[in-house]
Formats: sequence, C-alpha cells, structure tokens
Amino acid sequence: MNRSTYDYQFEAETDMSQVEDTLMLAALAAEGLHGRSRVQLEGAFECDCAGRKAQVDASTEVGGAIARIFTALLAATIGEPAFRVERAPDVTLT
Repeated sequence: MNRSTYDYQFEAETDMSQVEDTLMLAALAAEGLHGRSRVQLEGAFECDCAGRKAQVDASTEVGGAIARIFTALLAATIGEPAFRVERAPDVTLT
C-alpha cells in the first residue's frame, strides 16, 4: 500500500518545543474538522525533538488535514526557511 507520509526536517536554530506544540495544535485543529474519535483512529504523527524532525502520515483524510495544517502553521510561525518537508519512502507510523 502506498502511504503518503511527510518528513519534516528543521534547522539547528529552530525551537523544537515550538515545533512539537505546533504539531499538537494541528491535530487539535483537525479534531475540529473531523472529530476527536477520527483523529485518534486515523491520525498518525510524531515529533523527534532530538533528531530535529517530525513525520505525519497523510494517507487518510484526517492525516492529510493534519499535514496541511501543520505545514501552514509552521510557515506562519517559524518561517519557511526554518524547515523542509518531503514525501517519505513507504513507512508505517505507530
């Protein structure tokens, strides 16, 4: 199965606690669109502060919403030069 997972990489000077908070805010916003149960069932994402990276599984409608919201919030808060996002090879997030 082709999974649409997005890898986010962050510059060394980026505050990773802000990135983690932003990812949680994106998930909360997705709850407003899809409901808490769907986010819990279909949303898969993680933030690795030590590794300066995050991943969002966008293979579901909920995951796609989280990825789009997260990307928009990052661009608005830390700025586009502070991060890079790419489609990842096939992976499964738990």
